[in-house]
Amino acid sequence: MRNFVLENPTKILFGRDTIKQIGAEAQAFGTTALLVTGCHSLQASGIHNIICASLKESDISIIPHPGVKSNPILSHVRKGVALCKAHGIELIIAAGGGSVIDEAKAIAAGSVVNHDVWKFFKGKASITTPLPICTVLTLAASGSEMNGGMVITNDELNLKLGTGNKKLCPKVSILDPSATFSVPPNYTAYGAIDAIAHTLEFYFTAQDPNTPVQDRFMEGLIINLMEACNQALNEPTNYPARANLMWCATMALNGWTAAGLGLVGFPMHMIEHSMSALYDVPHGAGLSVVIPAWMRWAATKQPRKFAQFAERVFMIRKGSVAERALAGIEHLQRWFERIKSPTKLAALDIPSTAIHALTTHSLAQAKLWRLDGYHQATIEEILQLTI
Repeated sequence: MRNFVLENPTKILFGRDTIKQIGAEAQAFGTTALLVTGCHSLQASGIHNIICASLKESDISIIPHPGVKSNPILSHVRKGVALCKAHGIELIIAAGGGSVIDEAKAIAAGSVVNHDVWKFFKGKASITTPLPICTVLTLAASGSEMNGGMVITNDELNLKLGTGNKKLCPKVSILDPSATFSVPPNYTAYGAIDAIAHTLEFYFTAQDPNTPVQDRFMEGLIINLMEACNQALNEPTNYPARANLMWCATMALNGWTAAGLGLVGFPMHMIEHSMSALYDVPHGAGLSVVIPAWMRWAATKQPRKFAQFAERVFMIRKGSVAERALAGIEHLQRWFERIKSPTKLAALDIPSTAIHALTTHSLAQAKLWRLDGYHQATIEEILQLTI
């Protein structure tokens, strides 16, 4: 186990009927808030009214900023930044899934500087004093409610990039699993896959080869994510299933899984970002195509860790190390298919002729994330496995 520093400043309020506490929690950070939301679902579910009533009760005035896309775009971030500067916003409240929270973080960072917010994503500026952020989570997926990461698509350049800073960790995040009862089956599945991808990225790219505690922790998260997803798809209002799914997704990317692993990478996310940037596919859907392909490519280089994954997650104990490794990947891909998530590029309506463009796009993120082993030929080789 490598040396590590684990610091997570986010306060979590988890459970039924916790959303009405957003006003009392947020008032510690200001009295004028930008309320960042998606398109329609928050109003339809009634959660929007609960949030507004709670904020009003705590004497917090609201400037609305609705319309965040499932792949949030820079032009909409800039509008949010302009609202903050025009109205003297003191805090950001994000109500939605990871896309809404990511945009809220970008607005929080961009509202206190004189330069364009995109400089943060290009690595040309540092995040120092962002506005405080509070969140109400409505989708179990990204873990953005308890970390400092954010991903935005520059809609002028069709370039999707991710960056982060611990100062962007939300001050308070409210997680009420019943808020996810109305999430449709496809996005329930995509959310679980996103959380699984976060876990697998750490599991397979860890610098330290001897991390039994973290391995068991991550294997357990994946098993629970799959089981909870299956239950939630069969019974959308199954509270224990939704609760397990939500908390597992949060833990997958809040720093706990990565502790002691040494350097890690996000090659699967790096490749998927090109798909959702160029073709606007749902992030989890793109990941379910990339994950099996990347795993098959990587399993040829370190089959023993993939065999361990197959044995502990899918109870595969027969065959050679290489055979067990491939069998585990097949089991995971078949699970993606059972929950009706795509596993081939064509299922995303992306032609195989797009591989060169996807590769070129991926290289920009690889450079920023210092994924030095991922050159053009390597990324193309992985993408060929998605056909």
